[in-house]
Amino acid sequence: MQAFTVHQGLVAPMDRENVDTDAIIPKQFLKSIQRSGFGPNLFDEWRYLDKGEPGQDIGQRKPNPDFVLNQPRYAGASVLLARKNFGCGSSREHAPWALEQYGFRALIAPSYADIFFNNCFKNGLLPIQLPEAQVAQLFDEVNGFVGYQLTIDLPRQVIVKPDGSEIAFDVQPFRKYCLVNGFDDIGLTLRHADKIRSFEAERLAKMPWLAHRNLA
Repeated sequence: MQAFTVHQGLVAPMDRENVDTDAIIPKQFLKSIQRSGFGPNLFDEWRYLDKGEPGQDIGQRKPNPDFVLNQPRYAGASVLLARKNFGCGSSREHAPWALEQYGFRALIAPSYADIFFNNCFKNGLLPIQLPEAQVAQLFDEVNGFVGYQLTIDLPRQVIVKPDGSEIAFDVQPFRKYCLVNGFDDIGLTLRHADKIRSFEAERLAKMPWLAHRNLA
């Protein structure tokens, strides 16, 4: 998992409440057995005028010119500004996969659905929760200034605005530790790889018959 320390990025405003995971990545794309390739289908039903199906040539599809991520001023955005209850609906982990694979590194919203919120941390995304008034002010600033960028400093737990002012945010210490070090659940386990190998070697020395497997 990619570590998150300090990130500066262009902000895209998703000015909708209750954005559910089926809107983030529609159900037909969950058929894939891979964990990659979901970025082109992020917000598929809003992003394109034609119906999306797995395996389509993205270059042949019809983008919706009114959708925020298709507007030239937000090309390359890596911070998504959203309204309350972002990521509600089903618990599909594909939603943070699609956001991360599109290029987003951080989300800012007043609130998130619990399972989506947890899945973000496990997949290298930083979901920041701020009061609605602060989020509303950020929407005004993003809409008012082309090229609006924020710097997100996770070690210091602050968002730095273009004028240098800072907004503090909370993050659970263990989640912060995992993101700063790039540890997903597997990475956390592999920190103890030497101890695991030592345990397995000692176990087999005491019970060598465990090394034999029935291949029939």
